[in-house]
Amino acid sequence: MKSKKNIVLVGMMGSGKSSIGKLLSKNVDLDFIDIDEKIEEKEKKTISEIFSKFGENYFRNLEEQISMEYLNLQNKIISLGGGGFMNIKIRKNCLINSLTFWLNWKNAILINRIKKNKKRPLALKLSTYEINNLIKDRSKKYKQSNYTINCDKLNKIQIVKKILKFYEKNRT
Repeated sequence: MKSKKNIVLVGMMGSGKSSIGKLLSKNVDLDFIDIDEKIEEKEKKTISEIFSKFGENYFRNLEEQISMEYLNLQNKIISLGGGGFMNIKIRKNCLINSLTFWLNWKNAILINRIKKNKKRPLALKLSTYEINNLIKDRSKKYKQSNYTINCDKLNKIQIVKKILKFYEKNRT
């Protein structure tokens, strides 16, 4: 019997939501949806371009609209953008209708990944101290996920296996 619930991956930018989501999709018969990709497709612009041209408020409204559209589907694997779970409407929908997994990493690992990636509009202008504070603030919301996967000592396959184990126990 197939679950009606989505698997929703939450976590900071650089936590591996997209790569884990794609791997998960290959292991279960569920389509993978990356919300950031859907936003870029709809706008025909990168996230950075959307931020710089229209601002964060415009992006967050678009993120809410697109996230809600896909969260209302069933049997999907969805990767939210790093800030998506901060939105109360998105978070409530996720917690009611999906199984949520926080891909949790040590701050130092995330900071290193974030600083290497120039596609992160929110983080481009932030210092290490400010990124650390952003991680702390967002983690308070991420902790509300159904499951926390501490990823520091795991490879991608091990992370996927942990998610699948929880998913199999909670399919309905």
